[in-house]
Amino acid sequence: MVTEALIQIKQGTQEILLENELRTKLETGKPLRIKAGFDPTAPDLHLGHTVLLNKLRQFQNLGHTIFFLIGDFTGMIGDPTGKNITRKPLSREEVLENARSYQEQIYKILDPEITQICFNSDWMNKMDATGLIKLAAQHTVARMLERDDFHKRYTSGQAIAIHEFLYPLIQGYDSVELQADVELGGTDQKFNLLVGRELQKHYGQTPQVVLTMPILEGLDGVQKMSKSLGNYIGIDEAPEEMFGKLMSVSDDLMWRYIELLSFRTPAQIVQWKESVEQGANPRDIKVEFAQEIVERFHSQQAAVQAYEQFVARFKQHKMPDNMPEVTVTIEKADIPIANLLKEAGLTPSTSEALRMIKQNAVKIDGERVSDRALKIQANSNHVYQVGKRRFARVKINSKSA
Repeated sequence: MVTEALIQIKQGTQEILLENELRTKLETGKPLRIKAGFDPTAPDLHLGHTVLLNKLRQFQNLGHTIFFLIGDFTGMIGDPTGKNITRKPLSREEVLENARSYQEQIYKILDPEITQICFNSDWMNKMDATGLIKLAAQHTVARMLERDDFHKRYTSGQAIAIHEFLYPLIQGYDSVELQADVELGGTDQKFNLLVGRELQKHYGQTPQVVLTMPILEGLDGVQKMSKSLGNYIGIDEAPEEMFGKLMSVSDDLMWRYIELLSFRTPAQIVQWKESVEQGANPRDIKVEFAQEIVERFHSQQAAVQAYEQFVARFKQHKMPDNMPEVTVTIEKADIPIANLLKEAGLTPSTSEALRMIKQNAVKIDGERVSDRALKIQANSNHVYQVGKRRFARVKINSKSA
């Protein structure tokens, strides 16, 4: 029984520290206390979040207790993970509003009857300055600078604010308060999760097992999915919007999405890959996957209607199955539409591009472009059409990213 549970838990997991400790905890037969923390830094959850949420639901199905921790206190610090600059803290009002939105959305995945939502402000607001100093004494600056993002910023001369060192300490202390047996997080959270283990030892608790999940790339296929980068698919988005975004994912990135998000069996996914290798159109697999995701967050009827709308919007424009995929690298954060069409090889010059826009002959994802001053953001991935026969899926990268 334990072996079967361990196999389920390991599926799709990046790393377990330490697996033998997890087995020991499972062998007790007691429900484990599973913790995952989310900073309410934006009002919407996206598919990147669901990689971890799906694993939490799996733990629920195995009979364990889930603590969905909303970091309303740490949210006011701003998670420095992966950031090369000090992150602007959110106001208390912004954090609370985003937290309310999170609570409404997580029940699309987690069982509301057995999910325990908690806020780290419940204990951190009670901690006085003396307590915070004692907590800070449990870690050294040298250890903090072992963290990759802190190390890079320090060696490059970029500022690190003192309060940013508190973030991993408070996240670790949350595990002490919750007496967590297991904590889940993205691979970029590994340092913080290990801090939790060390603090639990200091407070006389059995250290938590750290379980890291892969990070899902955004629609650009480069940076992790993030609302601030505009490369995300929100779980509350309209069915047709969700379906269209999933269909815009490149054929290569599609497999990454399927492996991390689909509930199809590994055997089914292997079968899909084999069919494509034998000549099947990847688009057909993408349609099945997109319908699965839309149905999960909306309904079967919504998934069918989203597909029908997609067909009406795109297939009737006779978009070719074998359209070229082009990558354009730009110096800044955006590029004028005319310059992009030229760089992508869809027009011989910017003047020709402007002329085609004026003639209403340019479309982005099937939508006509009328603004000749339109600027396209970096880290985007769309289908561009010029005239009746020139198509390309264009991915934009930025050198400054």
